[in-house]
This record gives sequence, structure tokens and C-alpha cells, in this order.
Amino acid sequence: MQLSDSFLQADLPTLRQALLDLFCQVAYQEGDFVLSSGQPSRYYINGKQVTLHPQGGAAVGRILLSMLPVDTQAVAGLTLGADPMVTATSVVAAYEGRSIAPLIVRKEAKGHGTQAYIEGLTLPPNSPVVVLEDVVTTGQSALKAVERLRQAGYQVTQIVALVDRLQGGAELYQRENLPFQTVFSILDLQKRWQELHPSSSEQS
Repeated sequence: MQLSDSFLQADLPTLRQALLDLFCQVAYQEGDFVLSSGQPSRYYINGKQVTLHPQGGAAVGRILLSMLPVDTQAVAGLTLGADPMVTATSVVAAYEGRSIAPLIVRKEAKGHGTQAYIEGLTLPPNSPVVVLEDVVTTGQSALKAVERLRQAGYQVTQIVALVDRLQGGAELYQRENLPFQTVFSILDLQKRWQELHPSSSEQS
């Protein structure tokens, strides 16, 4: 299934299936890779191929918006992977009459000016914020964003990811008492990828 210009009018289950197909077409690869965590892997997911896709980014925004608590005042994430996600979610929310601020969390404090870790609007203390992540492996990236947001006085209500690689991230968030939702698991991607590439599955 291809994402067409009519995807904005599609119901969420149809949109989710289209997004899964897009992940399999442009983001998922099999081979020998080393992840940012240093772990070796037989597959790699480049989430930015989806979140920076013209239709894919908007689809991500719609789906993530549907998963946010109604009192969410901002979405945030660690740069660079979460940047297009928080922007897309905020823009889609605006079209649906909701005001959700996008916040970008730097890995290191800005070296000039305010030397801030967080870029975006300054919200009232204890504002409820949801942290977004494209692909969760160990969970450390999103947790770093959580720590920075809490230091800034915000209340992080949960973490939402596009893909969970099922390599410890969910367990880490559970230990930290952070609710966690994911759109897809790696099992969803691998099953669909095999359906779309039957010859590759037979060779392996």
C-alpha cells in the first residue's frame, strides 16, 4: 500500500497500515549493522526516512496525535530523530484545533546565548509533556530527554515511539514508572517486510 495524497482523510487503521508499508519500503534494511548503542544487529531501521517523508511525516503526526492524552501541552524529544516527529504532531494538532507545543531537547547545552538544553516555547511549570522517539532500542535516548524536561520543571506523562526493537527500552521505562506506547514493534515490521519480499525470505 502506497501513501497517497488522500491519506489525510483515511481512517487511522488504514493510515497505520500504510505507514507500516512505508517503513518496510524505505526504512527497514537487513544486513550487518552496528547501532548507536554499540550493539551489533542483523537489521537497521532508519526512522528519518519515514518521518522526513512528505506524506509519511504527516501520517506520523496524525497517528501520534491520536495517542496523546487530552491534557498534553507539548511533545518533545531528543534531537535529531525526534525533531520532525514533534513538529509534525504539533502542526497536525493545530489543524484539529489543539494547541500542542513542539520542544526539541539538545544532547548538549547550546554554547552561546541562553545555553539552553530545550528549544521551543517556555511553558508553565508542571505542564504535561509527552516524549516522542522514532526507534527505541535500549531506551536511553528518550530517558535523557525525560531528565532534561524534568529539570526544566515539566511533567513527563509518557513516552510514545514509532517502533520498539524489543531490546530493553520498555523494561527501562517500566522501572522508571514511565507509561510507554509504541505504534509498531520490530515483529510487525519484520512480518510485513517478509510479506512484501517473499523471495528474500526464501533465500534466508
